[in-house]
Amino acid sequence: MKTLIVEDSATLCVIYSHYLDGSGLEVTAVETLAAAREMLVELSPQLILLDIELPDGNGLDLMDDVRGISPRPAVVVMTGHGADYAEQAIENGADDFLNKPFDAARLRVTLLNAADKLALSQQVESLSVKRERLGPLQGQSPAMQTVFETVESLAGTLATAFVMGESGTGKELAARAIHQLSARAPGPFVVVDCAALSADQLERALFGDGQGNGLVAEAVGGSLFLDEVCSLSFEAQSTLLRLIQHGTYRPVGATQEIAADVRMIASTNRDPLFEMREGRLREDLYYRLHVVPLRMPPVRERSEDVLLLAQVFLAQIAKEEGKAPVELSEAAAHALKHYSWPGNVRQLENAMRQLVLLGPAEEITEAAVYRIISGTEIAVETDGLPQEPGAPFVIGGDTAIEPLWITEKKAIESAIAACDGSVNRAARQLQVAPSTIYRKIQSWKGQ
Repeated sequence: MKTLIVEDSATLCVIYSHYLDGSGLEVTAVETLAAAREMLVELSPQLILLDIELPDGNGLDLMDDVRGISPRPAVVVMTGHGADYAEQAIENGADDFLNKPFDAARLRVTLLNAADKLALSQQVESLSVKRERLGPLQGQSPAMQTVFETVESLAGTLATAFVMGESGTGKELAARAIHQLSARAPGPFVVVDCAALSADQLERALFGDGQGNGLVAEAVGGSLFLDEVCSLSFEAQSTLLRLIQHGTYRPVGATQEIAADVRMIASTNRDPLFEMREGRLREDLYYRLHVVPLRMPPVRERSEDVLLLAQVFLAQIAKEEGKAPVELSEAAAHALKHYSWPGNVRQLENAMRQLVLLGPAEEITEAAVYRIISGTEIAVETDGLPQEPGAPFVIGGDTAIEPLWITEKKAIESAIAACDGSVNRAARQLQVAPSTIYRKIQSWKGQ
């Protein structure tokens, strides 16, 4: 750890440096406040041992400079002027203090404790910061933070990755992120559309005819993405199993086996365990694929990401189409966030494209949002939209219609109340997992 000693006595600088020999600290010493300020820029120290009485000023004046540095170094102030100066140092942001004179043991213990405390605080801070993107993936919700962690873990292994999720959740983006973060990133990323291939077509597409024109040969040194693998026929699954199991293949018409230097990443929009139990997915292929599963959450489980994704899509599409940037009104943002998005991220992106291309205004209104999505889940007339987002509205007579999430909220709250506040018992009555109820309750806090 880079350590800066600021002490006006050259003799003490040498002594303190000698005290710290073998401590693992890389020590640089200066004797003036001006030199210390220069070293903050040149050295970027992580730990500072600071004297108060300096020939060109008060050492505590350096604390103003330290507060402007990110990440902020730890500062231990040393003084021979008693507790008053020590208290002043702590008030100015110092992490600890030493009363002069002190011996080698005291100096080492104090500085190493400050170094450990700094390392721990930086680790906690890094864990608490929510990332908004990882490669092509975007999102700051807890669900996507879990995805980011799994993708990073998968990228560091050679194991077959199995990406699961509903249509439109970004399974191919996740596969590309795994590839881009792995050691195979310089190699090709080749997609195999399993849903479009019969057994004969799959064999020829994957293995080629001996002229090096198969997709496996094309993916050498890179990753082979088997998209919608559960769509393959039983016979086609046998062809794929041999490739995954033995890591070799034989081109159509050839007699020699060839080693397949590829990383396998598979995906499905079905429940693979259910497909296996129903006899549509080979059990041996299931266990070969299901080594490290990655579940991509639907948008309804990551509502915190809707506005982030919408704004990214709006800016990206406006730039692509050469149009002026557009903004979402507050009511429009509320409508987007509280729609279920059954088509997931793909549907959201398509909706934003329509809003950019068809919307004449610079600001997108709530009515425009409802017009775009009315053909899917929200089948209401935009002329009758409520003034207050989420409020029920009336269509003819006395029939009141309210958003689905409000109806769901009432049902869950009633069940919890009927079960004397027990979420577990309410979950059993509603036939859902308790974690589902807890996620719903968490999502209502911002509504």
